[in-house]
Amino acid sequence: MTFFTTTDGRNIYFNDTGSGQPVLCLAGLTRCSRDFSFLAPHLTGMRMITMDYRGRGNSDRDPDYMNYNIFRESHDAIELLDHLGLEKATVIGTSRGGLIAMALAASHPERLSAVVLNDVGPVLKLSGIAKIMDYVGKQPVSKNYDEAANVLQQFMEPTFPGVPLERWRQQAEIQYEQTGDGLAMRYDPALRTALLEQAATGAVPDMWMFFEALRDTPTGVIRGENSDILGKETLTEMHKRHPGLISAEIPDRGHAPFLDEPQSLDLIHKILDAA
Repeated sequence: MTFFTTTDGRNIYFNDTGSGQPVLCLAGLTRCSRDFSFLAPHLTGMRMITMDYRGRGNSDRDPDYMNYNIFRESHDAIELLDHLGLEKATVIGTSRGGLIAMALAASHPERLSAVVLNDVGPVLKLSGIAKIMDYVGKQPVSKNYDEAANVLQQFMEPTFPGVPLERWRQQAEIQYEQTGDGLAMRYDPALRTALLEQAATGAVPDMWMFFEALRDTPTGVIRGENSDILGKETLTEMHKRHPGLISAEIPDRGHAPFLDEPQSLDLIHKILDAA
């Protein structure tokens, strides 16, 4: 495993494969670098870099759980680029990763070659946030990957109709770790406490300001047709505020597309060509 150490002493896991145009992939809130395994075979000829945020995957958990926030995590992403000696990279950000990409546009626009936002925008639908908070910080009830695959398929079928059980088993292996006592989540359960305490402060940044910082950066948005996080009206407003924005709606997908769908790949490669 490969790690770098942040300026505040956390060991952050990352994976750096291939050569060519650097692409930094940033995962969702509770996810890790494994989430891009479906995309990886389609980024041949690229330098694909993934990282586990602090408290997720193989990275150190932070004794101060309030550091689980997009500003600290975006700073960690910059420190990773510095560690690798990269001046710029294209960022593909799923959900939380997309929020981090927008934060980077506001703080370090010169480090972004291009950005792909996977099913996320400056406004998050409350129904989707409530759904996320229903499971964040709670251990899975399934004892093995086969059980988890069935649970995922049943839970996700309304927004991901027709996805085969085998894909959900692969997703279960990405999301959970097999232990002697059953499956365990691959992140610090204190992430839930961080989210609740951060929400209680009422200090919510204006993400539109961050998104608008992408105006001079080639940007694409992927939206699941059945998304409960990125609303159609938000995407429409994003196009108004970023005249060069391109987007794709992925049929039979909710939050968030796997990124190996033909429409997703078409948009991703258009943005990489524009970077």
